[in-house]
Amino acid sequence: MTAKNKLPRMVPNTAAQNFTARESWRIFGIMAEFVEATERLKPIRPAVSIFGSARTKPDHPYYAQTEKIARLLSDAGFSVISGGGPGIMEAANKGAYFGKSPSVGLNIQLPMEQKANPYQDISQTFQHFFARKFMFVKFAVAYVVMPGGFGTLDEMLEAMTLIQTGKSRNIPVILVHEPFWRGLLDWFKDRLVSEGMINPDDLNLVQVIDEPEKVVDAIFAHYQSRGFLPLPEEHELMLNL
Repeated sequence: MTAKNKLPRMVPNTAAQNFTARESWRIFGIMAEFVEATERLKPIRPAVSIFGSARTKPDHPYYAQTEKIARLLSDAGFSVISGGGPGIMEAANKGAYFGKSPSVGLNIQLPMEQKANPYQDISQTFQHFFARKFMFVKFAVAYVVMPGGFGTLDEMLEAMTLIQTGKSRNIPVILVHEPFWRGLLDWFKDRLVSEGMINPDDLNLVQVIDEPEKVVDAIFAHYQSRGFLPLPEEHELMLNL
C-alpha cells in the first residue's frame, strides 16, 4: 500500500466519544419505556389492535366503519388499541371509548408532533417506534387493518412476518375494505408466490372482511376451541419477540 493510499491515523475525538457515551445511556431510556408500557398495559387483555391512516377525516366512510368495528369489539369485551392519533386511530379509540371496554392509545412523539385524540381511557406515549410496535403485538389477540399508508403497511407486514417466522403466535390479521387491498393481495399472489418469495399458504395469514359484525365473529371463531389467554408455549414466544 502506498503512502497515498494509507488510511488516516485515528486520533481521539472528544465529540464522538461523548456521543457514544450518550448512546449507551440511551439504552436505559429504552428499557424504561418497555417496562413502563408493559406494566401499564397489563390489565387490558384481551385486546385488538386497529391500524389505519392518520389522514382519514371524520366524515369519511372509513372513519365510520372503523368506529363501528371498535364499538362492537369493545362491547364484546375486547380492549381496543390504536396509535392514539387522528384519523383511523381516533375512530378506533372513539368507538371503544363509548363501549364497555378500555380504549387504549399508544402515542408516538414525532418531530411534527402527533396530537393525541381525546378518546383514550389509557394513554401511553413512546419515543421509539420499535417499542410502540412491540406493544401492539404483545397485547393483541387480533389485528384489524383499515386502509392506510406506509405506517399501516409497516405494521401489517411486521405482524405477518412475525407470524410467518414463528416469532409470534398465530392470530387473526383482518384487512377491511376489499377494494383497497385487492391490488396488494393480487401482487402478493402474482409476484411473491409465483417467484417463490413466499409459500402459497402464507397468503392465508390474512383474511379480508368488510362487514363490522363479521370482523368480530371471525375473531371469536379463531379462539373458539382454545380461549384468548396465551398458551404456555405462546408465553415463551412472547418473551422472545
